[in-house]
Amino acid sequence: MRYPVVLFDLDGTLIDSGPMIMASARYASRTVLGRDLDAATDDAVRASIGGPGLIAMMESLDPDRVDELVQAYREENERLHDTLRAFDDLVALLPELRDAGRRLGIVTAKRRATVDLAFARFPALAQHTDVLVGADDTDRHKPHPDPILEALVRLGARPDEAAYVGDSPFDVRAAKAAGTLAVAVGWGGIHTAERLLEEAPDVLVHAARELLDVL
Repeated sequence: MRYPVVLFDLDGTLIDSGPMIMASARYASRTVLGRDLDAATDDAVRASIGGPGLIAMMESLDPDRVDELVQAYREENERLHDTLRAFDDLVALLPELRDAGRRLGIVTAKRRATVDLAFARFPALAQHTDVLVGADDTDRHKPHPDPILEALVRLGARPDEAAYVGDSPFDVRAAKAAGTLAVAVGWGGIHTAERLLEEAPDVLVHAARELLDVL
């Protein structure tokens, strides 16, 4: 077993949350600022998904009204969780990875309260998660390696024993900075494969079962 620890990003990796995130950002802009996102801002918001977090995303819309924007975003995002879908092929792979003796974790820019909404909708995620590191657990967030390193500390594992699987450029950078295997996935629908390859991941996979060969 080359990688006995496998850590996953959440948005765009385990759950198909890109449409929900974009809808929430557009709602916040309309509700608080009274305007729709223009094409350039819409693209910028999409490009920021998976990075430093919600506050930074809302600062890009209006740095003077961040608190209002965050509140509106969260209200809409929580409502939309009833429509959230998972990437079923990957979720179905989790028990197989655990049965093989691997320890699994989630490292995400989401708050624990928001992760719990996803766990409530998809109990298998919680069932097969040995460690969870979210936005509340480190001062610095992806692309810094701190969240991944925190997960490894909690598991008592070394970076060379671990793979980090994610769908964003920030995930790839964080994994490489942490010294883990950087696995990019092409099914997230948020960031293009071309953009991911610009970050030089160790491997790019397009289907969940390809992970078995990688790990």
